[in-house]
Amino acid sequence: MSTINSYRDLLVWQKSMVLVTEIYTTTNGFPATEVYSLTSQLRRCSVSIPSNIAEGYGRNSTGDYKRFLQIAVGSLFELQTQIEIAYNLKYTTETLFKQLLAKANELELMLLSLIRKIK
Repeated sequence: MSTINSYRDLLVWQKSMVLVTEIYTTTNGFPATEVYSLTSQLRRCSVSIPSNIAEGYGRNSTGDYKRFLQIAVGSLFELQTQIEIAYNLKYTTETLFKQLLAKANELELMLLSLIRKIK
């Protein structure tokens, strides 16, 4: 069994970092009119996920850690919704939409499992 020495060792943090990169890459192709709206919102909530995992990990309290993980889940739900909005507006292909949503759904399961384990 592996030892977790840092938030960087958490698979959920690693996968959320990959998703952030994919969201940035995806939103680079969005219309310029979206730069201060959907593009910005997608980027901010995607960045919030690994940021809250890391911040919660660094707290000296299990309660705080759990709270920050729950905030990460909220940001993830926001991201899932915005990915769907982007698809509905035809800013992404169906293939890309399904790939991003699958990764977000995997993170959801991982985060919820981690929250249950630290209760």
